[in-house]
Amino acid sequence: SRDLLLREGRASFRLDIFIVFLSVMTGGGWIVFRSSISLKAARSSRLLSKMSSKRAKLTEEERKTKLASLLSAGWTTVKDRDAIYKEFLFKNFNQSFGFMTRIAMQAEKMDPPPEWFNVYNKVQVTLSTPDVGGLSENDVKLANFIETAAKSMFA
Repeated sequence: SRDLLLREGRASFRLDIFIVFLSVMTGGGWIVFRSSISLKAARSSRLLSKMSSKRAKLTEEERKTKLASLLSAGWTTVKDRDAIYKEFLFKNFNQSFGFMTRIAMQAEKMDPPPEWFNVYNKVQVTLSTPDVGGLSENDVKLANFIETAAKSMFA
């Protein structure tokens, strides 16, 4: 096992990857090759705190300020769940799928991906962050991106 340690600031995390390869059976039995890689990578305290703020559940005050424009744009809160929802209607399936593709490209960078449902020209989007048990700053940012993308498709 090899360890690679990069130091930058105080905080660090460790990722262990174990890979097992099994060869063909020989006269003496199975030969097992085991390889393991241990990677320790460091992150600065500032980066971790920035990441954790995006991954923290919105406070009541943050909800009021950050959700106001989304609620006025047609997003609704989901009953019995800390999430927001909106339905988009397009001219046809091609346009709705293009919209979803554009959102998927952005959502891949942000995490978590949206929950969505598509039938022909209709796309239903629900946003929430399971890791924090509700809405996070990333959900708000993704909802704002979705609004911008939808407006550009209807322009």
